Order: sequence, then C-alpha cells, then structure tokens
Amino acid sequence: MRCPSCTSRDIGKIGANQYYCWSCFAEFNVSGDEVRVYEVAEDGSLIVVEHPSNALEYGTGA
Repeated sequence: MRCPSCTSRDIGKIGANQYYCWSCFAEFNVSGDEVRVYEVAEDGSLIVVEHPSNALEYGTGA
C-alpha cells in the first residue's frame, strides 16, 4: 500500500483500517473504496485534507 498523499510505502498501521505515513506525517483511513486523509494538528486533533486522488496501491510492499 502507498500513502494517498505522497505515494510513500513507509506506512504504519495504527488501528482498524487506519494508517500513518512516516514520510509526510499524514494519517488516513480506508473504508471500501473511500479513503480519507487527515493532517495531525499540534494538539493531536485530526484535520480532514481534501485530496484530489483517492487511489491506493495495494501489494506486498516487496
């Protein structure tokens, strides 16, 4: 899987269908074909990022 924001493969799973990108520090969740990208604010709250591309790449990461 790649980050929908920066396309990095440096992704960590933080919950059920929730992921964190260590390259661009975005948090995102996947629900079926829908992907929501969030920016983490200084206080730890999540801010929705409107992203033009909701395409994910699934794979083994190899």
